[in-house]
Amino acid sequence: MTHKLHISTEHLLSLLKQMLRIRRFEEKCAELYSLQKIRGFLHLYVGEEAVAVGAMSALKPEDFIVSTYREHGHALARGLAMGAIMAEMYGKSNGCSRGRGGSMHLFDAKSNFYGGNAIVGGGLPLAVGLAMAIKKRGVDKAVAVCFFGEGAVAEGAFHESLNLAALWKLPVLFMCENNRYAMGTALSLSESEPDIASKASSYAIDSCQVDGMNVVDVEAAVAAALETVRVQGKPYLLECLTYRFKGHSMFDSELYREKDEVKKWQEDGPIQRLSGWLRDNQLLTDNQLAMMEYEIKSEIQQAIKFAEQGEWEATTDLYRDVYTPEALP
Repeated sequence: MTHKLHISTEHLLSLLKQMLRIRRFEEKCAELYSLQKIRGFLHLYVGEEAVAVGAMSALKPEDFIVSTYREHGHALARGLAMGAIMAEMYGKSNGCSRGRGGSMHLFDAKSNFYGGNAIVGGGLPLAVGLAMAIKKRGVDKAVAVCFFGEGAVAEGAFHESLNLAALWKLPVLFMCENNRYAMGTALSLSESEPDIASKASSYAIDSCQVDGMNVVDVEAAVAAALETVRVQGKPYLLECLTYRFKGHSMFDSELYREKDEVKKWQEDGPIQRLSGWLRDNQLLTDNQLAMMEYEIKSEIQQAIKFAEQGEWEATTDLYRDVYTPEALP
């Protein structure tokens, strides 16, 4: 699959800033978690930024998105306000899910961002349902995009979802973020066939692999996949080969991989790749990079302020969206 993009320097700098924005946000979330400002589970997206940024750059506003519990990067790249995301992480009522979702359940209907899912593979059938709604409602050329990790491929929901999407010719783009370890087991130890993209052929679905550490390659691959889905009106699977620099969650001791392996991947990460290429081609200066970092730091500070000034949900509202008004006491 090939798809040529005409990319300007301005666009490349925008991609870099978006990846930096996700990276710095996640680093700050780890710090706030240690300070117990953020509670519960926290799954960081550090290292995988090229997938979210490349994918969201190719999507249209009318496209529907279903994510995973590692969805902060997706939400930021989709355009959700950082303050609303941070407030949700805090569990405050001014969060994007009114404080009820937390880290794993970000949601924003205006952005067609249908949130993360704490269940491995849980988003796959939801995306198929959204695609069915798109088809039945006749939403012209819209696509349901489903992000999931390679660990979800071991779930029955993966196979059932691909099968139904193919049978019913639904406009779904299945986006596998293959970070190689799922929760903590190497893919080669859990799958007899570690090539995720090849599994799509069992359901007569076209597929492709892409270097998930190269944001430009991801954007091009997603643009081509979306064009195929929009024109043909049938599903497609794109496997993004990526790597998470942090543990599965903040509770992960990472005993399943060597530190030297992580260091090697970090040295060739998505931000390093793009910034290095831009520098080598005299398209990025120290002042430009410093300005990006300053603007991102300021935005994060404002997001934290927004979250800390937010209110906890009133106990009188705890029934809201749980029972219909007629059922309330």
